[in-house]
Amino acid sequence: MARELPSPEPREENELLRRIIATFSAGLDLDGTVRRLAQLMIEVTAADVCFVHVLDETGRRLVLAGGTPPFDELAGTIELAVGEGVAGWVALHGEAAVVEDKWSDPRYRYFPELRGENYASLLSVPMVSRPGHLVGVLNVHSESRRHFSPDKVSLVGHVANLMAGAVENARLYTRLAEREEAVERFAQHTLQLQEAERQRLAAEIHDGISQRIVSLHYHLCAAADALQPGSTQVAGQLLAARDLAAAALDEARSAIGGLRPPLLDDLGLGACLRGLARDLPPQISAEVEIDDCDLDAHVETAIYRMAQEALQNVVKHAGASHVRIELRSLRNAVQVLVVDDGVGFGPEALAGTTGGTRYGVTGMRARADLVGAELRIDSKPRNGTRVSITVPLADPSRP
Repeated sequence: MARELPSPEPREENELLRRIIATFSAGLDLDGTVRRLAQLMIEVTAADVCFVHVLDETGRRLVLAGGTPPFDELAGTIELAVGEGVAGWVALHGEAAVVEDKWSDPRYRYFPELRGENYASLLSVPMVSRPGHLVGVLNVHSESRRHFSPDKVSLVGHVANLMAGAVENARLYTRLAEREEAVERFAQHTLQLQEAERQRLAAEIHDGISQRIVSLHYHLCAAADALQPGSTQVAGQLLAARDLAAAALDEARSAIGGLRPPLLDDLGLGACLRGLARDLPPQISAEVEIDDCDLDAHVETAIYRMAQEALQNVVKHAGASHVRIELRSLRNAVQVLVVDDGVGFGPEALAGTTGGTRYGVTGMRARADLVGAELRIDSKPRNGTRVSITVPLADPSRP
């Protein structure tokens, strides 16, 4: 004979409410939420095992999201079509199912992984976060035959509906975290492709254009040495051509260094920022302060490129005599500052496509977006310019 489960006393109801609130506030990760919900339902029903099935994005299948141990390890491996099995029937009809002897119920579907042979009775209730919005189905199983009274079924259904919101929020949080991770992977891949292309161009310039300019320079020197005395006009032209070749070679070498700084791979971001400071024209003095920072390679590359662009603006547009470069390790972020004492500019200078392109801000903002950085440019006429690049660090407590 099936044993009826007693309804909770008022004190027990208060404790149950406290547990529900605790489950809501304990965290947003889906696995943890489902595990806490399953344990709560075991205590409410005095059953032996609980499974939480969540409706997938198509709305046509139920996926096991977890349950009480050891079945929590099966999350994602068991699926039912809506209408299939007892849980599928509950999802289809939106009402609870009480099965005292599941082996005699034609709706029951056996899964060897869930060890159904060990359990006799089953209570299955829909999880509805709001009217008409099914989140999933919750099943509790008992080893011995049990009778679930209407009051008990109503209580379990009420708790399941309350918890549906927590499960839904946890799913949304998980999807958001997955999308953020996908964006991070995309950003990393994009920056890697950009740097690979820059490296390829640097190699082509070094192995092609630079070598030809070097050869041209040698030929011009040889031609100048072979001139007959008195050929002053030709000698002057050859010397001018030789100087142009030397200048072109310097520019090619500078372009190679700008395309792919070797120090970034060998010594890291701090050394590269010091290198940028050393490469400034002699009329601009530089002050550099560097903290030790541990960053992913693609983030270092993005920061370096933004700092490089900011310093190019100092050289080309600022008319500055001094610039300060800082790499700061903050509590939850890394910040790079480029501050000059130049002529500055008003907000209209960066307005529109032309201004943003002229100062390289469009590219800087694109790189900042790729790595989730905050880019701020503060400037006033005759008061210099302050460029701030702040990259948040991953929260180690985040699941």
